[in-house]
Amino acid sequence: MKKTARKPYLWEALLSFIFLIIIMGVSISFYEANPHIPMLIGTLFASLIAIKIGFNWNEIQKAMFDGIYQALQAVIILAIIGVLIGLWLLSGVVPNMIYYGLGILKPGIFLVATVLICSITSLATGTSWGTAGTIGIALIGIAKGLGIPVPVAAGAIISGAYFGDKMSPLSDTTNLAPAVSGTDVFTHVKNMVPSTLTSYGITLVIFLIMGFKYGGGGVDISGINAIREGISSSFNISPLLLIPPIAVIVSIAFKVPAIPGITIGIVLGGILGVIMQGAHLGDLLTAAYSGFKSETGIEMIDELLSAGGLEGMMYSISLTIIAMMFGGIMEKTGQLEVIVGSMLKRVKRIGSLVTMTIFTCVVSNATMPEQYISIVVPGRMYANSYREKGLHPKVLSNTLESAGTLTSALIPWNTCGAFLYSILGVTAFEYGRYAFFNYLTPIIVIIFAYLGLNLPKIEDDPDTVIGFEKERI
Repeated sequence: MKKTARKPYLWEALLSFIFLIIIMGVSISFYEANPHIPMLIGTLFASLIAIKIGFNWNEIQKAMFDGIYQALQAVIILAIIGVLIGLWLLSGVVPNMIYYGLGILKPGIFLVATVLICSITSLATGTSWGTAGTIGIALIGIAKGLGIPVPVAAGAIISGAYFGDKMSPLSDTTNLAPAVSGTDVFTHVKNMVPSTLTSYGITLVIFLIMGFKYGGGGVDISGINAIREGISSSFNISPLLLIPPIAVIVSIAFKVPAIPGITIGIVLGGILGVIMQGAHLGDLLTAAYSGFKSETGIEMIDELLSAGGLEGMMYSISLTIIAMMFGGIMEKTGQLEVIVGSMLKRVKRIGSLVTMTIFTCVVSNATMPEQYISIVVPGRMYANSYREKGLHPKVLSNTLESAGTLTSALIPWNTCGAFLYSILGVTAFEYGRYAFFNYLTPIIVIIFAYLGLNLPKIEDDPDTVIGFEKERI
């Protein structure tokens, strides 16, 4: 007779998460491993728990497939985002944005300018790490020459870099958060605007006030000028190169679906690559698949501008697939339901649900410790709870991005905190209190939730609900 699966006990469900936390924490912290294989091992352990409570392999396999299916749109978007980045680098779109961004540096507003420069660079490239590791290093050097404390400058760099990372459709985390929540990247980005701009505006005001203390001295911006000259000597710079990003922004405003909207940016980038930089079809195809290889001769520029391509997105795509396998098993076998049900027994208000989600993301960043997992795991844990309250998945995706992405930089032993220390020379303990944007944003999201602000319902925008969530509305 076929064995009937039972509801898991709380300790059994928790065991799957505890094992994942242990294997992830040990692998990343002690062996500096990528999260993929630890996540796969965690998926295997969750499968064993599923077998223990009565599920057979066919049911477990279907649960994994269902989990992957939910992320297929995100996988496609990640793939074409890779193509977009490669072509925008080749065509000069991204270098053009960085060139203009670096032109705003002024001595009297150094800290504010640092936030803005890093924001523009990160928006253009989709990477906080790349921004901090290139432009950030140059700005740290300038800060030292000005007599500005390095932790303060690092806080400004990180605030700007993570603003761009959070809001850029080119960022992997900006695509991952809506993927695990059940919406598309453009809907996700638009919904982040109110809370994100509120915390960003506060951050700019704080740094503007702080900057008055250090604005009297002269600034040696030779390093910044060298970067601008290196970009202008390698690319034709023109306002025309702003057309592709403007077109993508307009697509978002007019609710063009994510895949066609990004494709418009790809096509325009390819055309401008031929017109503005003299690229031929072979160059376009290579950049689209393998990414763009910058060869300006200036190491800092080459590190920042060598990126993109379909191949370069395989890290994020493969991690998304494996993570959704784990989420599918946990969800379909009832393990998530037991854990979340236990956690949310006393959670009645939406504000409490949002607070619990943010708390889980922070704990995930501190224990696993990897920002991708701190988006995926809480995302699958709370997806049903948000849906049951009638909330659009973009509420969850905003919460995940605000906590999972941003707080990763505030934890010294997280991969993000460790990386930032290695390139800026300042620990998270030192720069953390000055990374205003990173910790103000989760607070603003919680405040908005308790005030009932920016909490759209599913019925308000049903066409942007995708995958698993859409089947149930």
